Amino acid sequence: MLFPHHSNRLFPFLPLYETFGSAYMHGRKISISLLWIMPFVAALAKKPNFIFILTDDQGYGDVNAHGHPYLKTPHTNRLRAESVSFDNFYVSPSCSPTRAALLTGMHEFRNGVTHTIIPRQELHKDAVVLPQLLKTADYKTGFIGKWHLGHKPGPEKRGFDWCSTNARGPLEHFDALFIRNRKRMETKGYREDVFFDEAMTFIEECKDQPFFCYLATYSPHTPLAAPEKFIKPFRESGLNDTHATYLGMVENIDYNLGRLMNFLKRTERDQDTIVIMINDNGVTEGLDVYNAKMRGPKCSAWQGGTRAFSFWHWPGKWKPKVLGNLTAHLDVLPTLCDLAGVKITSELKSKLEGHSLRPLLESEKPIEWHSDRILYHHVARWPSGLAKSHKYAMAGVRQGNHLMLRSHDCGTAECLKYMSQCQALRIIARGGKNMTYAYGTAQYHWGVSPKEHWVLYDVKKDPGCRNDLANSKPELISRLTAAYDQWWDKVYPEMILAGGDLGDPDQGRKAAKRDKEWKGPKTDEEK
Repeated sequence: MLFPHHSNRLFPFLPLYETFGSAYMHGRKISISLLWIMPFVAALAKKPNFIFILTDDQGYGDVNAHGHPYLKTPHTNRLRAESVSFDNFYVSPSCSPTRAALLTGMHEFRNGVTHTIIPRQELHKDAVVLPQLLKTADYKTGFIGKWHLGHKPGPEKRGFDWCSTNARGPLEHFDALFIRNRKRMETKGYREDVFFDEAMTFIEECKDQPFFCYLATYSPHTPLAAPEKFIKPFRESGLNDTHATYLGMVENIDYNLGRLMNFLKRTERDQDTIVIMINDNGVTEGLDVYNAKMRGPKCSAWQGGTRAFSFWHWPGKWKPKVLGNLTAHLDVLPTLCDLAGVKITSELKSKLEGHSLRPLLESEKPIEWHSDRILYHHVARWPSGLAKSHKYAMAGVRQGNHLMLRSHDCGTAECLKYMSQCQALRIIARGGKNMTYAYGTAQYHWGVSPKEHWVLYDVKKDPGCRNDLANSKPELISRLTAAYDQWWDKVYPEMILAGGDLGDPDQGRKAAKRDKEWKGPKTDEEK
């Protein structure tokens, strides 16, 4: 028999052609029949392409379809409307930790990534990452944009065949010097426009080979700068320069998403390509404009610090829907490996904390899926060398729609010698009204919780985290507290061994000084 019996559910005409094959094994009819069938067989066996877009410091609410009062984002709106949208999806509290978790399928602590500064942004040298796995299934792998996981080794030695980024990272927005596959390249125009151009170049070079394109923007991360045509409408709406430029950077991403989707359709790759779009942490400079009724920005323990949009688009294969299952960046690796047919070793599989989203993506109706799952968050930005005293400082635990958290400083004098999140929360505890991203709203968005115990919220009903349920749900508090203590005790020695507490404790202050001194052009008209 040419095909297994279950194939007939997909191609009911196959028995007819198998009959021809039996009757005319050496005749003309069988050759014509097989030639007619082969395109369908090839289509059945063809692996999907993957484009994974990760935006930097854009919030869940920075999409028009999520209620933003200023943004239009027509292309992101359309992507969301035509995708499976995971609406209860979470990432890590900041850039490098999120990247480490999604590329490894494990909590970032387990590979030593606990900050965005050297050396705690360095992904452990022995980490097995997604592109390495996809290459075993004959995928060509490309990386474009922001890496932020160190260079010991960098992306070119982490399984990526094709790499392109700009030399000065977030500090250079216009006419940037790029490095593509270790060769320097002068460019013209806005950095993110070039990133998307580079993605399309990589895809075209793949020809008929299945590909994985990891496109990580720097926008809308600070320093803020964008072409004037994107900023002007927001400035004319009465927003200040900071907010107008931030939103202009978001609108530019949307513009480039539209270009990419049109490219896929024009080159007839749209039906074979899965497009995934996720943001890497909570909102930043747009916090005081809109935060989808949530409390907290990037690097906070509150709901707004880690909730992300997550759109998964495969036309003709996945029915568009909005799902509320508890999902996370940890699920990206196992899902793409599942869809690509990657065989994950039992040793690696035992270490993964994510789950394949495939049942949710393919199901016609809402289904139960890992309903007992628990996710662990930790802001982690302690001064290097002081991890042990920060077990409960700015930590969170999720199960279902509940978020249990502690948003307070570590309480040690040594920590306060250095610039850190603990120092910031001490200012809030003393009545401070202004803090990073929150100007006049810091008491709410960077709110301090009691040091003696956890607080608990139903974030589906109460995304603003105003109604503490700790006293009314003692059993849940007790169970999640025990789970967190067990998790910390297990992951802490792994994190220390992987280098997550190394470095200069004053490195945070040095990095902040560099960013503050940036004097580059804020629009293309200032070049």
